[in-house]
Amino acid sequence: MIQGTGSDVGKSLLVAGLARAFADRGLAVRPFKPQNMSNNAAVTQDGGEIGRAQALQARAARVAPSVHMNPVLLKPQSEVGSQVVVQGRMVATVKARDYQAWKPRLMPAVLESFSRLAAEADLVLVEGAGSASEVNLRAGDIANMGFARATDTPVVLVGDIDRGGVIASLVGTKAVIDPADAAMIAGFIVNRFRGDPSLFADGMRLIAERTGWAPLGLVPHFPEAVRLPAEDVLGLAGSGPRPAG
Repeated sequence: MIQGTGSDVGKSLLVAGLARAFADRGLAVRPFKPQNMSNNAAVTQDGGEIGRAQALQARAARVAPSVHMNPVLLKPQSEVGSQVVVQGRMVATVKARDYQAWKPRLMPAVLESFSRLAAEADLVLVEGAGSASEVNLRAGDIANMGFARATDTPVVLVGDIDRGGVIASLVGTKAVIDPADAAMIAGFIVNRFRGDPSLFADGMRLIAERTGWAPLGLVPHFPEAVRLPAEDVLGLAGSGPRPAG
């Protein structure tokens, strides 16, 4: 499971890249995101809706998109409310405060969809949502550590060095989350690095020492990512004009 220190740190693209890499090695790969929030939905062959990123990840895995790849999709309608789409179909419109009470009843659908994908794949690549350190939303969580703990899925935490403060965001995540949640994290990745990677060797070592997590990689900045479909407001607002075609 790929979780992030925040939104738009590159989780979706890393999952897509890993999906293509493992598919090219002959593995049956399925992408999965328990809960997504996006108005940029994609439509599956049976007419269901999933997040745009999961459709991209399915393409990377060389498989058709399925509603089970994103069993819970929240489509914001206002600053305080969203449509709730479960396994491709809208079931309700709820306010943000009311959704906190909804989450536990959605976990069975999340686990069912995950089981379906796991049964047909050698590897399921799971994407978390938002930030792993949102401890104020931890109760009843289905998107990050709540899912990881429920399925005993190991986690890799991703931080974005391009926005600055990546050492603090990774070490700070370890400081604020529950120790049992922190124990699910096997390692970390620092994403969107520009320049000579040897210049951040001390940074990788410091993060590993402070967290106890394995340093799994320093991923270079990928400017062509702007040409791929963004799914949330941070990605859309920061992408700038897109080339024609």
